[in-house]
Amino acid sequence: MALDGYTDLSVSRQAMKAELLDAETEVRLARAWRDLRDERALHRLITAYMRLAISMAAKFRRYGAPMNDLIQEASLGLMKAADKFDPERGVRFSTYAVWWIKASIQDYVMRNWSMVRTGSTSSQKALFFNLRRVQAKLEREASQRGEALDQHQLRQLVAAEVGVPLADVEMMEGRLSGSDYSLNATQSSDEDGREWIDALEDEGQQAAEAVEGAHDSARLRGWLVTAMQGLNPRERYIVAERKLKDDGRTLESLGEELGLSKERVRQLEAAAFAKMRRSLEQQSREVRHFLT
Repeated sequence: MALDGYTDLSVSRQAMKAELLDAETEVRLARAWRDLRDERALHRLITAYMRLAISMAAKFRRYGAPMNDLIQEASLGLMKAADKFDPERGVRFSTYAVWWIKASIQDYVMRNWSMVRTGSTSSQKALFFNLRRVQAKLEREASQRGEALDQHQLRQLVAAEVGVPLADVEMMEGRLSGSDYSLNATQSSDEDGREWIDALEDEGQQAAEAVEGAHDSARLRGWLVTAMQGLNPRERYIVAERKLKDDGRTLESLGEELGLSKERVRQLEAAAFAKMRRSLEQQSREVRHFLT
């Protein structure tokens, strides 16, 4: 049931007008979808229970998500329930669908609560949706006993109550107490204040590094050109074909072209590399001598 173009109010009104299904009709529609993939039966089943999905979505409005999005997620959970429902078990569809609807909404809320993922394990999910309620309950009970709990004691009691490690309680409490801020927000009320994004370190290559790198690359290319010029034409051709092409040629193919054996081509290549190495070392020494 797509909700694009509809407000939560219009969807709610449509849902309230939907028929109420008796158990027999519900089973018949579920079987028609399961066995025959009858889309009309699926639509009728989903439409009849959209009021349940909307009612559950409304319970999660306090987490700040748009109601229309919550209803959309609830309807997705309802459709998953219809696809998984086994009418032969003798359970009403509404009883079964509640769990799928709730899981779908909870997953959506946790995905969108913060740009930093709040949590995904079962213990983290339990804390996310129950932390404030459990804290209030424990503080109320302590107050009735005439006790005052400090934050550490309260966290320990919450961990025991929910059945999760103390570290998870501390982590979730910290995440729920914070907020997301735009990096484009200014650092002060001054109109000329810098945006926070301007304070982030640029991990890219700095201008000085880029200039230095380009200078070194140009120098190295010049050295290689000079070293190549010190080779005879056959050596230069072998080096170019073997090392300066994306798909370097094999010794065998060069030997066939030049009328040489594979071993002779290898020897010429090795001799060419030796000449180039001596040339590069000589140029490097000259540069060091000049700098000193």
